[in-house]
Amino acid sequence: MAQKSDKSTTASRETSKGFTAEERAAMKERARELKAEERATKDRAAGERDLLAKIAEMPEPDRAMAERLHAIITASAPALSPKTWYGMPAYARDGKVVCYFTPAQKFDSRYATFGFNDTANLDDGTMWPTSFALTELTAADEARIAALVKQAVS
Repeated sequence: MAQKSDKSTTASRETSKGFTAEERAAMKERARELKAEERATKDRAAGERDLLAKIAEMPEPDRAMAERLHAIITASAPALSPKTWYGMPAYARDGKVVCYFTPAQKFDSRYATFGFNDTANLDDGTMWPTSFALTELTAADEARIAALVKQAVS
């Protein structure tokens, strides 16, 4: 059986229609997070430190929205544990992410996203929203997010 040259293998990887560089970086970050979770005890303070460090790295306006969301979520659902998830701020119950914030710059998007995973108790009939585009946070948006987070953990 003939062996492929390194050159052709490299070329096929470069032209692959697989994951983008940003997606590969997010997956690598998630792998690091999983390893850190395995080594560390379930320490809420460590998770919050990691989350706040990620928020501090964000450019504006993502940073301001993430800081405000952190305050809203921790006040609305103190039982949720802050952590990072794929390098983004997230809040978990029993180790499972309930809600998360994706900054616009993470995937070079025109808006940030606040979303909920399927562990969130948001069911409303046969169809309901699980993520929201954010360009800024108004007082009405903050009140809606607080209500949704409370419902998600109810």
